[in-house]
Amino acid sequence: MAETDPDPQRFRDLMLDAEPGFEEVMVCVFDIQRHETRTYRVLCNQPESTVEELAAELERDRSNVNRSLSTLREKGLAERGRRLLDGGGHVYQYTATPLPETRELMHETLDEWTAYVHSRIDEFGDGALE
Repeated sequence: MAETDPDPQRFRDLMLDAEPGFEEVMVCVFDIQRHETRTYRVLCNQPESTVEELAAELERDRSNVNRSLSTLREKGLAERGRRLLDGGGHVYQYTATPLPETRELMHETLDEWTAYVHSRIDEFGDGALE
């Protein structure tokens, strides 16, 4: 499950958008960058991609793609596997978490944030207004 990062500004920004799209919601809920949502989209369309393949598709440096993949994996949005090479050795390949699971992670993350805010509200005592 993704970690809760209760930053009200992210949710405030999302609410101000009349019709937020997939990327805006992902950026807000998972606290990721737009380029990471783009990496997720490419992985959805090209499962089992290597860093090199993704870097070429995204037209980004391999080190930047690696950082994006690390973030996506930390958030539960991608998985890493190994592909054995014919000449020996292996290369890592990445696959996006399927969209239905990603939607569920979005709900869970938002629910965790909401629970956090509710617990903060419940902690306010009579002295909260002073």
